[in-house]
Amino acid sequence: MSRSGADLALLLLGGFRSLADAATAELARRGHEDVRPVHDFAMRAIAAGADNASELGRRLSVSKQAAAKTVAVLQERGHVTREADPLDGRRKRLRVTPLGHEVLRQGEAIFDELREEWEQRIGPDALAALETHLTALVGSRPVRLDAPGLPLRDLDEPL
Repeated sequence: MSRSGADLALLLLGGFRSLADAATAELARRGHEDVRPVHDFAMRAIAAGADNASELGRRLSVSKQAAAKTVAVLQERGHVTREADPLDGRRKRLRVTPLGHEVLRQGEAIFDELREEWEQRIGPDALAALETHLTALVGSRPVRLDAPGLPLRDLDEPL
């Protein structure tokens, strides 16, 4: 049975959604019931250098206001802090807290567990083939949340 391109896109999105929802549910079972995928994306961006709401908004492709709301939630929950910039006392820089780093570590471990579940369901060879094919199609680098619309692979690389 041949599927449409839209069906393929929805299957890929469904795979992401399935993993993200399962990880969110497992984090909740482990005591982090308030963590959502956007919080993970934001903490990763902050840890990688997005030290203010404007920069976080650019990296997540959301407005500065949306980024500021996410920061407020993360700060309220103890996952990030705002600290004085040592070079500019008027400026506050975002930093992921030890609790935030622990949530990120637990999330990574959960995704490893979910990968193992997928491997058990379809077999190690099938999962390895899936990963190989996806890498061939989208490139070996992870999705870039900071630059939507940019190709994930070099344009000179064949599909």
